Amino acid sequence: MTKSPVPAFALARQVRFKDRVVPVFENRPKSVWELVAAATARRGDGEALICGGARMTWNEVAHASRCIAASMDAMGIRRGDRIALQLGNRNEFVLAWFAASHLGAITVPLSTRHLRAEIAYAINNSGARLFIHEAALADRVPDAAETPDLAWRISAGGTPGPATFESLLTAQSRPEPAATNEEDTNLILYTSGTTGQPKGAMLAHCNIIHSAMVYESCMGLTEADRSIAAVPLAHVTGIIANIASMARCAGALIIVPEFKAADFLAVAERERVTQTIMVPAMYNLCLLQSDFDRFDLSAWRIGGYGGAPMPIATIERLAAKLPNLELSNVYGATETTSPCTFLPAALSKTHLDSVGLPCPGTDILIMDEDGRELPHGEIGEVWIHGGEVVKGYWNNAKATDESFVAGYWRSGDLGTIDSENFVRILDRKKDMINRGGLKIYSAEVESVLASHPDVLESAVIGEPCPVLGERVCAVIVPRRPDLEVYELRAWCSKLLADYKVPETITLSDTPLPRNANGKVLKRQLREQRAAV
Repeated sequence: MTKSPVPAFALARQVRFKDRVVPVFENRPKSVWELVAAATARRGDGEALICGGARMTWNEVAHASRCIAASMDAMGIRRGDRIALQLGNRNEFVLAWFAASHLGAITVPLSTRHLRAEIAYAINNSGARLFIHEAALADRVPDAAETPDLAWRISAGGTPGPATFESLLTAQSRPEPAATNEEDTNLILYTSGTTGQPKGAMLAHCNIIHSAMVYESCMGLTEADRSIAAVPLAHVTGIIANIASMARCAGALIIVPEFKAADFLAVAERERVTQTIMVPAMYNLCLLQSDFDRFDLSAWRIGGYGGAPMPIATIERLAAKLPNLELSNVYGATETTSPCTFLPAALSKTHLDSVGLPCPGTDILIMDEDGRELPHGEIGEVWIHGGEVVKGYWNNAKATDESFVAGYWRSGDLGTIDSENFVRILDRKKDMINRGGLKIYSAEVESVLASHPDVLESAVIGEPCPVLGERVCAVIVPRRPDLEVYELRAWCSKLLADYKVPETITLSDTPLPRNANGKVLKRQLREQRAAV
């Protein structure tokens, strides 16, 4: 059996959330604020945050966060109170989170894509008392009638004034952090809500610390690292893989307000970026830049990716152009505080169809519909257990009971584990295609399509069929405009059983629709196909 990545820190079992026994790192900070305090003590004068022309050291970050915490304290925000943020990728997001952590308050990050009704739901469901939002999104801010318990509304990025983020910095620095328990909730992150209303996953301090240390251990992060945040900070990848991991190792975080390949490359070169995590499409967009070769990206050593298969062509192009860059697949979810498997770069080519090995302290089972573990190689639901698994959903005992069993989170993903412990994710349960009783996993077909040198990105969905129930449909964005459908079908026919070969292939000249985290919106694709 191939062993999981060897942890750089000792693990020991400990009781968490009353009824779980999980492996945790023995020597660890006990709160998010302790991460900040430790980074400040270790490298106070070193760069911590860079966004555009704004640059802050760890000493400056800690001081600003304490000032904001003092302002929040004066508003009556106390330990356990909720603070909602609808901020884009900017330094203010990080400072607000750290300030709330200093107070022992709970941060509720919201996507800048959320509309008024979605914002009102999250504020009311979480019971947030303070809402800090982008000034440019002021028209989406719910009024008092929609959010009766919301006491404060603060804008960021607009004209300075009494109810702006700048005013929060004027208070005298709050000296001592609030007493917190490491099992206290620090973040509430709302899931996408594909069925019913979104659920608020409760990420405790201990979950965040554990995942930050997993990234540090698996990626070998040090204070010399400089991470670039190109994904939204308000989502689990940005807040954990970028912010928390850099706080843990006292590195520097370079924040890109919005991912645009040309701007990303320029910033990565200028700031000597060493680490990031993005979806494969982002790497492809970088490679498509005609002047890619003129950028000096020699400092870039770690390229994490997830959310979709990485095309072999992309791996080969990156290896040729950036020989120092190590690509590593990372699989996780909001409910696992992100990382639960890690595929080391050395194994990427030989195990391209795998999301990797369980992270240190993580146990993964493949279970059938009756809750019985399946043998190696058999397909079932992926259940995940470890220090990264959250305690449940905010104010939603029913959903918590349904999704968490004996400390394991039922992911809803279908996958396998082989005899060497490599995990493969085949599909979401709801996305599996049933063609006349034959099960087809879209990830398998997408992996084959991704291996075609002229496929930039693809998505496989099921189309309703009155005879077979469903047929296989592929939506493909080609690298070259003259790519023919018959070429793709022939490629698939060589590598897949005949019933898995897409019967309908649509070539698109526009990128696939994605959510803010970079995942393809298959429901939207199905709706588009149904309208044809």
